[in-house]
Amino acid sequence: MKFSVKPVGKEKQMAQTQYKIGDVVILKSGGPPMTVHNIGDYHATAPDPGLLCVWFDTNKKVEDVFHPNTVEIYDLNG
Repeated sequence: MKFSVKPVGKEKQMAQTQYKIGDVVILKSGGPPMTVHNIGDYHATAPDPGLLCVWFDTNKKVEDVFHPNTVEIYDLNG
């Protein structure tokens, strides 16, 4: 799946200060830990601003875009 990214205003800046590329996050509703791969405007296909997150389902790489308010930092130390 290909996503196009373009700069956005204040909401993107908030997402960029709250999360950074490489952070491990999890959906507030649960699910697998995911790595933030990119931050940007995915308005045509997903939330604006959005966090492009990647994770693995068994051996298959999966990626999707999530609004920053729907995820939180995952505690790797348990």
